[in-house]
Amino acid sequence: MLNAIIHFSIKNKIVIALMTLALVIWGLWSATKLPIDAVPDITNNQVQIITICPTLAGQEVEQFVTYPIEKALANLPDVEELRSISRFGLSVVTVVFDDKVNIWFARQLVGEKVREAEEQIPSRHRKPRIGARFHRAGRDISIRHPPEKRQRG
Repeated sequence: MLNAIIHFSIKNKIVIALMTLALVIWGLWSATKLPIDAVPDITNNQVQIITICPTLAGQEVEQFVTYPIEKALANLPDVEELRSISRFGLSVVTVVFDDKVNIWFARQLVGEKVREAEEQIPSRHRKPRIGARFHRAGRDISIRHPPEKRQRG
């Protein structure tokens, strides 16, 4: 069988040359259609909730802000990991989703749950508001307190 292919290739050089040329043209055309990124995104699907509350100590941030957000996010589907950091005036909760989850769907789920968590944060600490804050992969949800108005007098 292999000998027959070799003999056919030797006898029909023009047909083989045209088929090779067609294969090269098809390969070049296919290469132009590939979605190539200069710096591919290899991060996992994650959404971060960042809460800035400048008047609270680390323990208060954990108790009044981070814990209610973590509690609200506890039952989300396809969550691989839920981690948080509470520092003076800052709470960062990171939700890592399975790779098969659409990132925009994950952001929507997290946004809904964060709105539920806002009801559990005591009113004396002001309600956070959700705004989009994008990093390189576009996966952050920021919760920021409105700036305090200074009283003149």
